[in-house]
Amino acid sequence: MSVWNLLTMIGGLALFLYGMHIMGEGLTKVSGGKMEQVLEKMTDSPLKGVLLGAGVTAVIQSSSATTVMVVGFVNSGIMKLSQAVGVIMGANIGTTVTAWLLSLTGIQSTNIWISLLKPSSFSPILAAIGIIFVLFSKKEKKHDIGTILLGFAILMFGMETMSDAVAPLKDVPAFTNLFLSFQNPFLGMLAGLVLTGIIQSSSASVGILQSLCTTGSVTFGAAFPIIMGQNIGTCVTAMISAIGTSKNAKRAAFVHLYFNIIGTTIFMIAFYTANAIVHFTFLNDTMNAASIAVIHSTFNIVTTCILLPFHKGLEKLATKTVRDNAEDVKEEEAQKATDSALALLDERFLANPSLALENCHSVMDRMAEFTKKALFLAMVQLGNYDKEKADRVYELENTVDLFEDRLGTYLIQVSSRDLTEKDSRSLSMMLHSIGDVERISDHAVNIVEKAQEMDSKGLAFSDEAEDELSVYSKAVADIVDMAFQVLEEHDFDLAYKVEPLEETIDRLTDELKERHYNRLRRGTCSIDMGFLLSDITTNYERVADHCSNIAVDLIQIKDNAFEVHEYLDELKRREDAQFQEEYRKNRQKYALPPIGKDEKAAFADAGEGIGAGTGAGTGKEANAARA
Repeated sequence: MSVWNLLTMIGGLALFLYGMHIMGEGLTKVSGGKMEQVLEKMTDSPLKGVLLGAGVTAVIQSSSATTVMVVGFVNSGIMKLSQAVGVIMGANIGTTVTAWLLSLTGIQSTNIWISLLKPSSFSPILAAIGIIFVLFSKKEKKHDIGTILLGFAILMFGMETMSDAVAPLKDVPAFTNLFLSFQNPFLGMLAGLVLTGIIQSSSASVGILQSLCTTGSVTFGAAFPIIMGQNIGTCVTAMISAIGTSKNAKRAAFVHLYFNIIGTTIFMIAFYTANAIVHFTFLNDTMNAASIAVIHSTFNIVTTCILLPFHKGLEKLATKTVRDNAEDVKEEEAQKATDSALALLDERFLANPSLALENCHSVMDRMAEFTKKALFLAMVQLGNYDKEKADRVYELENTVDLFEDRLGTYLIQVSSRDLTEKDSRSLSMMLHSIGDVERISDHAVNIVEKAQEMDSKGLAFSDEAEDELSVYSKAVADIVDMAFQVLEEHDFDLAYKVEPLEETIDRLTDELKERHYNRLRRGTCSIDMGFLLSDITTNYERVADHCSNIAVDLIQIKDNAFEVHEYLDELKRREDAQFQEEYRKNRQKYALPPIGKDEKAAFADAGEGIGAGTGAGTGKEANAARA
């Protein structure tokens, strides 16, 4: 075999792989996402999953693509691991279609109609039609169909080119001896595994083997272990795609791996044990492209038939390989609790509106719990960013959105029933409050984004700013705890304490901004941190506002005399002794750390005091804050 033959073979392989790639890409586009929808929705039984996996893979011509798609669905939560098992098994069957198409290249006949079945006879026609569609059609669908036809033609041309390039090898003793060495089961299996792992396609790997069959050097004894190894090697793509995904997505990739490893082990043991007893005479028989396709299909169909009844065992094996840690167990329990809570919003309870409202209250408590967890997790990310915990905040916020949607819809349904006056007020309070609870989770996401920005830019708060933010965060955490306790227990006395703390947080917001402004003038803090601090305090202040709304909504149930803004205006206008006392206590409890000498000098130079011009509190309190 000359160097030109080698280059021709490499070029043929490149065309083969490229043709397979663009054909699969075109088929995927023509499906218009329907393949994904089918995989997503119609996998409620393992047998259906097998059939769908086989069908989809036969269409897109890639078991790796199907398996990667399944890993993605499991990772996003669209598909459960139990649903994925059957689809993965079916994908292994569907991928054998390519081998049968490639086997058509071996057709030899003088009959014109049979000769037309040979790809070299009809692929030029497909290429001509394809190029016309690609170059001259303005319709996207025809363009995609043209891509498919061109891809198939290129694939077949690459196959023919490889076959022609390796044809001289039949007269090379070294090449023949190489395939004799592959009759060693372990060497043959390793060769198939490595080749398929490198090119990441069992279809392509089988196609290469089929092209080598034209040399007459590939015997059954050599081909069998290579094909077994090819089935394991195809798992590489799915394993790579599972890196950085959820635990269930990793398990789906391992299901694919274990399916092929177990199947290969069964076939290898059964075949070579039988050979040791019977001594097969066909091991030295020359293989052709069709016989390669037969072995490839038989392996995948028989393995699926054997392992399908044990699909739960495969699932358990993958679960034991990728184990849950304590945090995962907690998340699973939380998910079950979520499902259990949402199950309370059953239309059958609408016949008893009071019971339905009680259930709504339980669901709202669960929603508030998720919101509080998201906010507190977000707050600790500032200056201490952790991607996993940040991702958890996004997950919690999505869950809160789901609760708001389901609960809001259900409350509207309850509102159409015959309600007592008390129930009507309670329903109104919940309808108002769920919006505030959901918005707090949105602010949690905003805070996490600021923490991520700090981390990516390598920014950090000064020691003074960190100490001040710690006091501020404590005040915000306490008002959230207080408001959500009001929400859960309908504690009216506690509800009256929320607004004084909200007013304190407003005051703290002004003080933090003014302190930062003076640090900026002294050059001890950056403009970037100023923008970040402003965004953070804005989110904190809005959280406190929503907590105030929740408390006022409850007070309305008791007094039924005014709207939110009227209540707040009245409270701030009048000399409310209880309000003033709570406000004074809060100002002492959440006083910011004393400023240093340098900072005092900066304030003196500026002719300003902390809190000046805010319009909040008395002069006495402002002086106390400066101390």
